[in-house]
Amino acid sequence: MCMVIFAPIFAIFAFATCGGYSGQLRVSVACNDKMDSNLSIGINFAYPFRLHQVSVEVPVCEGRRQERLYLVGDFSSSAQFFVTIAVFSFLYSLMATVVYIFYQNKYRENNRGPLVDFIVTVVFSFLWLVSSSAWAKGLADVKVATDPDEVVLLMSACKTQGNKCGSIYGPIWSGLNTSVVFGYLNFVLWAGNIWFVFKETGWHKGGTQQYPDRISEKQSAGFNQPPYNQPPYNQPPYNQAPYNQGSSFNQSGGYITQGDFGQQSDYSQVGGPTSFSNQM
Repeated sequence: MCMVIFAPIFAIFAFATCGGYSGQLRVSVACNDKMDSNLSIGINFAYPFRLHQVSVEVPVCEGRRQERLYLVGDFSSSAQFFVTIAVFSFLYSLMATVVYIFYQNKYRENNRGPLVDFIVTVVFSFLWLVSSSAWAKGLADVKVATDPDEVVLLMSACKTQGNKCGSIYGPIWSGLNTSVVFGYLNFVLWAGNIWFVFKETGWHKGGTQQYPDRISEKQSAGFNQPPYNQPPYNQPPYNQAPYNQGSSFNQSGGYITQGDFGQQSDYSQVGGPTSFSNQM
């Protein structure tokens, strides 16, 4: 149920915060000749972050002449990969929600539906981990390439002594940072759902059906054994010795017990004293 509720929402936040991002940085160039200066140069960039195609006109501080400045880097592959996984994850989670709600009986008719669902869940869990990690690395590179202090170093006017270049403000990264967080949240959500989908497959159900049979076989085998490890009825119980060990019957019908050293007792239980001294 958590998968049905949160998977589409997390996917929307992931591709919306990344795919809908646009940022701006602003720098200033103060030339020796104040007429050639430009104290507010805005540079805009957006998804898919092909920064090498982003250009802006900046002063050269030589008369009114200007030059076209390009940013450095192309980070579209990791950004587009991340957004693509988010979009397909959103579409599949919507389709799975419809199947769970309206076609639950058909879904459980055979093992094909749960098996396909299990494989797709494992694949999306892996793709979310890979795409989120790739986009996290790409975002770190985008931050470096759009740092105003780094952009200033690309201007030829800023390499000439006497001209002063500086940064006014840099881009706001909260939206892109949120996209990375939701990317890893999607991975945790899909990976955690693997167990619940696996329980619906025939692999898990086959194992649970065999387990009670083994238990019943062990229980039936246990009833055939003597309880409490008692010996059979034809043997003396509780490991007691037979009556003919350690005693002997006399002629009068009683029995004589042996002493500690293997000698007969002076008295029998029936016949009175039987010592050798009295017999002599």
